[in-house]
Amino acid sequence: MKLQLLRNATLKLNLGDRTILIDPFFAPKHSRPSIAGSSPNPLVDLPVSIDQALDGVELVIVSHLHSDHFDPLAQSLVPKDMPIVCQPGDDSKIRSFGFEKVTPLHNQLDWRDVKLTRRQGRHGFGLVVEKMGPVMGFSLELEGEPSLYWTGDTVLYPPIEETIRSTDPDIIVIHPSGALWEGESIAMDAEQAATLCKTFPHPIVVATHLEALDHATVTRDQLRQFSLSQGITAERLLIPRDGELLYLDVPAK
Repeated sequence: MKLQLLRNATLKLNLGDRTILIDPFFAPKHSRPSIAGSSPNPLVDLPVSIDQALDGVELVIVSHLHSDHFDPLAQSLVPKDMPIVCQPGDDSKIRSFGFEKVTPLHNQLDWRDVKLTRRQGRHGFGLVVEKMGPVMGFSLELEGEPSLYWTGDTVLYPPIEETIRSTDPDIIVIHPSGALWEGESIAMDAEQAATLCKTFPHPIVVATHLEALDHATVTRDQLRQFSLSQGITAERLLIPRDGELLYLDVPAK
């Protein structure tokens, strides 16, 4: 499996000869409004051109419609005949952007022998969850490739742990930015990332959604230092830079 972090939550994933783009966010640096009041967003440019980001892509997965996961520029530049998988309830909105092949992921679906399974997510704790709206994670499985669980924009709460216990994924992608909305936590932070790694010592964990938006409170260096202090090695918790390409295999048990 090849996984390339482009920026924020945007990943380009190669499973065998299949190419999937997750949560395209193409906005140029500082072209979007501030969230926390400290800087326009995103904080950095894409590390590749948009043409390069889209090259070879056969399927787009949109986890939810927050603008840092499917922004207006991506809505205009992703080809309108591109198959898109989304959470139920977002499909009509995505069709209104002109997309012709939109499939809501109610539970499971098969695409070119890749099994996609919808997973629960919770974009915060308490009342902020209603403001954030529904989100989804998903699992991807293809024979001969590592199994992947992409948690999405979620805090660490029991359904995440239950999914990991019941599916035993080889790779877990998390968003431990410590993002805040009106002072409330809406994503995992360094402590929750470390808890996940220590609770489940088998999977390789990949941390993304870092250093791209002004409401994040955890940097890559902070995440690395905290994880090391908890006994989590750099081989267990991967923290790729924007544009970095990871080659992932089934981890040794």
